[in-house]
Amino acid sequence: MIVLSVGMPRAGSGWHYNIIHDLMDAAGYDDAREIREKFRLQNILTEVNVNIGVLSLRRLGMVSIPALMGRDFVLKAHAGPTTWSRTLATLGLLRIVYIYRDPRDAMLSAYEYGQRSIEKGRPNFFSRLKNFDETLSFMADYVKIWEDWMREKNILITSYEALLTDYDTEINHLLSYLGVDVSEEKYQKVIEEYRPGKADTGQQGLHFFKGKIGRYKEAYTNDQQAQIQERFGTSLKKMGYEV
Repeated sequence: MIVLSVGMPRAGSGWHYNIIHDLMDAAGYDDAREIREKFRLQNILTEVNVNIGVLSLRRLGMVSIPALMGRDFVLKAHAGPTTWSRTLATLGLLRIVYIYRDPRDAMLSAYEYGQRSIEKGRPNFFSRLKNFDETLSFMADYVKIWEDWMREKNILITSYEALLTDYDTEINHLLSYLGVDVSEEKYQKVIEEYRPGKADTGQQGLHFFKGKIGRYKEAYTNDQQAQIQERFGTSLKKMGYEV
């Protein structure tokens, strides 16, 4: 079995992945980093967070080999669904959890994260976002991916805001979906380690910098907010966010 933790960029996807990873580690799953090395999957899985990238036939086929051999592990992705991810889910080889965030906050976070990385001399994936227009176009791709995931069946969907403000409820949904017994102490330890607020004490894996809900209202001008609404308005309404 492969559990695939998919997320919109800068939507708490690292936090979500680490919760899932550690819960399934407590359940006896294999460490995906060890799977990466043992099965020579370095060319399709990233080193730090075992991100599989696009959910293509080739990539999913390669990670299915250890799964078919009885190995259970957790992978991360930001990509949209494909025929092949849908097929593996139907066959019971893939269980998918997806997290998203208000795209206005997500795009602001992506831009700022990229700029901070440049200032530190360590450019990252988001450092290519040089201005508002580029960031808006960048996020449009992931809003489309959100639309695609929302049409999928038999996956668990949550939002960053729900996980942040109603952590226990969302965790219970997650545990139920993953088939984990919430009463067992080993799972409770993981749940508490990743509870919101732990970031203030330097807890690894939460991936927060500011994480404030609705911060785009302070950062973007009225004109910029109007452009975002024109581009994402319909999707924002579907997501349940204020427009």
